This record gives sequence, C-alpha cells and structure tokens, in this order.
Amino acid sequence: MGIRGLMSFVEDHSNEFFTDLKLRDTKIIIDGYALFHRLCFSSNLELRYGGDYDSFTDVVEKFFESLSACKICPYVVLDGGCDISDKKLNTLKDRAREKIQMAHSLSVGGGGYVCPLLIREVFIQVLIKLRVRFVQCFSEADRDIMTLANHWNCPVLSSDSDFCIFDLKSGFCPLNSFQWRNVNTIKGTRDCYIPAKCFSLDALCCHFGNMNKVLLPLFAVLCGNDHVNLPVVETFLSKVENMQRPNAHRISLPIRQVIYGLLVNTPPHPGNVTWGALPPQPPTFSEVERINKNIKTSIVDAVELPKDHSDLSKLTELSLARRQILLLETLKVKQSILDPIPAALKLPIAVSCYWVQHTEAKAKLHHLQALLLGMLMGPLHAMINSPDEEALQGRGAEMLYEELQRVKAQPGLRLDLDTAHVFCQWQCCLQMGLYLNQLLSVPLPEPDLTRLYSGSLVHGLCRQLLTSASVESLLHVCPEAQQLYEHMFNATRSCAPAELGLPKGKSKKRRQKKRGTPRLENRVGTTLNARSWHEGGSRFELLMVGTLEEHMEAPELE
Repeated sequence: MGIRGLMSFVEDHSNEFFTDLKLRDTKIIIDGYALFHRLCFSSNLELRYGGDYDSFTDVVEKFFESLSACKICPYVVLDGGCDISDKKLNTLKDRAREKIQMAHSLSVGGGGYVCPLLIREVFIQVLIKLRVRFVQCFSEADRDIMTLANHWNCPVLSSDSDFCIFDLKSGFCPLNSFQWRNVNTIKGTRDCYIPAKCFSLDALCCHFGNMNKVLLPLFAVLCGNDHVNLPVVETFLSKVENMQRPNAHRISLPIRQVIYGLLVNTPPHPGNVTWGALPPQPPTFSEVERINKNIKTSIVDAVELPKDHSDLSKLTELSLARRQILLLETLKVKQSILDPIPAALKLPIAVSCYWVQHTEAKAKLHHLQALLLGMLMGPLHAMINSPDEEALQGRGAEMLYEELQRVKAQPGLRLDLDTAHVFCQWQCCLQMGLYLNQLLSVPLPEPDLTRLYSGSLVHGLCRQLLTSASVESLLHVCPEAQQLYEHMFNATRSCAPAELGLPKGKSKKRRQKKRGTPRLENRVGTTLNARSWHEGGSRFELLMVGTLEEHMEAPELE
C-alpha cells in the first residue's frame, strides 16, 4: 500500500531521482491493483453512477494495445487477501473511512476518487479476453512483483511507493509518468516506444549521504508505512454528511453467510458432543461495515450447510446439479425460472430475482426496467459484431445499441441518491453472487461484466422512463432484444413478492383486447416522441405491445 509521502517526495526531486526511458521490446511486471486504479481515475470516466464498465473496458484494451505496439510483454500481478496477522487492519479501516468521505463527496456533486464496486472483476475479465498473462497472489503482491522483475531483469510498473525502497535491477516506472497514450516512433525505423521515467534507487541513497540499501526498510518504518504509522493522522473530515441510508452491502449478507459456511470447513463431529453439553454453535465472522458516518465491526454467523457441503476440499466432487441447487437456493430462485434465459445472463438474472425479493432494496418498476434494458448491451454488441448478416437484418440491433448509448446520463446532472443506492445494492448482490458461484466451481456460467452494467446508462434510462419514454417504444426496432427483455422481466417478476404490488399476469382475454389497441405509453411517464427512440416504423411493432403493457400497469415494485 506504500509509504505515505515518499512518492510525493521523490517526484519533487524528479530531476535527481528519475531518468528518461524509451520503453520497448521488453517484458514488464505490472502492479495490477495500481494499474486498474490509475486507468479508472485518469481516463475521465463517469464515477458518480456506480461504474461505466464498458467505458473502463475500452480504456484497458487501449492500454494493452499500446504495449503490444511497442513489443512490450506485460505480466500482471494482483494482490490477494489480507495478511492473516491483520497487521494492516487499522490502515484498511482508515482508508475505508476515506472512501466513505469521498463517496459522499461524489454523491453531492463534489470531487473524489472511489473505484466502482466490480472494477477488479471487470479488469480480470478483460485480461482473460486479451490473453494477458496474470497471477493473483495469496496476499500482498509487492514481494512477488520484485522477485519476478529481478528474475526476468525487467522494470516494474506501479504507483506504489514501496517500490522506491526495493532494489530492482531494471528499475521502477511510476504510472503517472508512463505515457502509454503517447506512443512514439524511433526516427528512421518503424519501432515504437512509450516515453517513461525510471526511478534510481542509487540516486535516492546518495541523496541521504550514501545510505546503505539494507537500511531502507527501517527508513520506511520511520517515515510511517502501513504497518507502523508515526503518528496516526485522521484524514477524513469531521464535518457520508447525509449518511442515514443503511449500508448497501447489508442486502447481500445471506449470501455471504453461505460463503462463510463453505469456507469454515469444520463440520461438528458427533463424537465431540458430551451428554448435557450445549449444541455446537455456528462459527462467527467479523465484518467491518459503514454505520452512519463511521465504520463498525459486526459479528456474523456462518450458515450451517448440509453434510455433503461441509468439506471444502471435496466441494468440486459434487455434481453440477447439487452445486447449482445450493447456489440457486441461496439466491431464492427456482431453476425453471431461468430456463428461457441465455446461459450468459442466468447468474445476473438470478441475482436480480434475489434483489427484488428484499424489500430493503426499495426498488421501483423503472429501476428494474432500466437495469434489464442495460443488460441488453452485451447481447446487442455480440449481434452487431456477428459475422452472420441475418443477425443485422433491418439494422435493428445497431439502431437500438446506438440509441442506448445516447441515453447515457449527461455529466453535470443531479444524481438521484435513492436510485444510486438501489443500483449499488444490486451490484453488492451481484458481487457476492459471483464469489459464491466461483467458490462452487462455476455451476452457472460467469457473465461478461464488461457490458453487463453501465451506471450512466441505467441512470439515464431511469430519467427517460420517468419522463418521456416507454420500454416498448425503445425495443420495437429490435424484436430479438424485445423477446430477451421479456424473458428477463418475466423471470424477475415471478420472484417478486405479492406485497410489492408487481402484477403476476393478465387474463388471455385482456391480453387479446390490448393487442387490438396498442399504445406507446408508459404508466410512469408520458407518450414518447417517436424520433427520440427510433426512426420509421417496423412490422414487428405490434407483436409484443400487449405483453409489455401488462407489466406497465404497476408504477413500482414496492
């Protein structure tokens, strides 16, 4: 996590401590945690709406394209879990408080830097797609990065000031001076390079009177690092602020309790129970969560699982069906509900079913509609890039994709905090659903997160649906997307409890009557201006109107 103040110090003496470097035709070890933070915060991405993962994906792809153009072979190393000793627990808590303050600042239109919740998972998926080699460490990655870099005699790319005290054979290149967007060509050749700066450890030691390199770890401690902080300084303001909303992660607690039950791997043994003794208690876990303006440690019980799930080492020996049952029972979804859903969207829809069943989500109809419409971006992107010309017949998919891109929330518009909180809860559910699915060896296919959720899009759709737009008027240009939307909506509708007021369906007679009198109107808004959603008519326009209008009858889910 670095030595506070050291990076600022060396940058203030950049002429003394850094040399210019034309990086090309080499391996490079990349600090993955530092990279995805840097790309997220330095690329003018919209951060207020909970994550524009499609835009972030584009940035990551361009970064590695620049490396490839310069024949730079990257190897990404990612941090793992926390050290078992919890030596950095206090540091992590302090930084959690900072993030709470920055998140609040963003929510009220101020500045701040908070990574979207699923940014790490999206980054890993992009690495896999691009076939970039990467590894995830068991704990903090610094030592592994140093070892690899010295083994391959190549530089390290990071923003962590810890690398200013490591003895790296080929040096350390800070991310903020790594000009990957400015690829240059060597005169008289076609060879490309990326301008960068390389830190000199010898120059740093010379600055302090030829300090012995062996003493640098002691130097870091005296300066105040993540293990010893002299003194502890509060970096958050004492004036989340309007922090009365419950922690969004509470909604996913039942999923985490199942994960904890799987990880404990210590089923009670009948021989250990003596006559008259109390029954064994379930294991407990400590969680740190936001409570109003601060953070607090809560005690959470693990769920006691069936006997055949109690041994983590044998979990992969269970049949696919048994692992699917545990996953879907945790998400409170029946397998039959997901049958019409494409494999790539089964897990997100199962998570959405879990989400609508929890009344604390405060989800309304236009929230669900916007979320499901946003999920169409991945299938639409696949259709547009399909070699099958029939998939683009009538340009319906392309027209719908372009229209969704135009609907994205505009910068500067006021953020609806209730809407932001609802979608944050959904992302919390998805994150834990992904982790449980991975722990169970992926009984449901892992979804493509890069185009599953765009915060700017779903917030923009919410505004449109509340003012001038309707779902059917948007989707009628692309019958395939329209049908997929209906399948997704029907699946989530079937899981919504009756007290939320979502209609479970209409009689056949009424459906037929509605098909005879189609309307382009949304009960939560007004009639749509036709040009704002599509151009021209469509022979598919009347096919789905009646069915879609059925779920327009109720204005909200709660």
